[in-house]
Amino acid sequence: MIGFPHGGQTLWAKVRESELALEQGATELDAVVNVSLVLSGAWAQVEEEVRALTRTCHDGGARLKLIFETCYLNREQKVRLCEIGSAGGVDWVKTSTGFGSGGATPEDVRLLRENCPASVSVKASGGIGTLAALLEFQGLGANRIGTSRTEEILRAAADGEAALPRSPTPGTHDR
Repeated sequence: MIGFPHGGQTLWAKVRESELALEQGATELDAVVNVSLVLSGAWAQVEEEVRALTRTCHDGGARLKLIFETCYLNREQKVRLCEIGSAGGVDWVKTSTGFGSGGATPEDVRLLRENCPASVSVKASGGIGTLAALLEFQGLGANRIGTSRTEEILRAAADGEAALPRSPTPGTHDR
C-alpha cells in the first residue's frame, strides 16, 4: 500500500515508496489518494499525484488501484476523483482502505462504476462480510472485492447460499 493509511505523504515519498515496491517485485499497487488535498479542493495537486503514481506504476510494469476513502468525501469529490483517475489512467478505483470510519457502500460502488469508463475497474473494499453483500457489490459493478471474511464467504457459497455469478461489467483488469 502506497501512502497508507491516510494518503498524506508528499508526492515524492509516494513515488519513492512505489518505486521500492516495484523493485521488490510488486505487480499491483494500492495508493491512497491524499484526502487532505481532495477536501481542500487542491485538484491540480491531486491530478499531479495521480498522474505521477500511474506513470511510475505502469513504467514499472504494474497496475494501480487508487483508493478514495469514500467515507470522508461527498458525492462531487468522488465524481471528480473518478474523472481524475480515469483521465490519469488508473487501473482501478477503490472505495476504502478498511481503516476509515466506513467502508464500501452500495451507493458508492454504483457511483464509481457510473463515473468511470469500462477500462477502469472498481474494487469494493471495507466492511464486506457476507456472501449477500459480495453479490450485491458485484451486481453493482465491482470487478473485485476486498474483505477480511473470505473464509466465511467461501463457506457460504460452498453451502449453496448462492451461486457466484460473473461480474456484469468485466473489464480488461478483473482478475
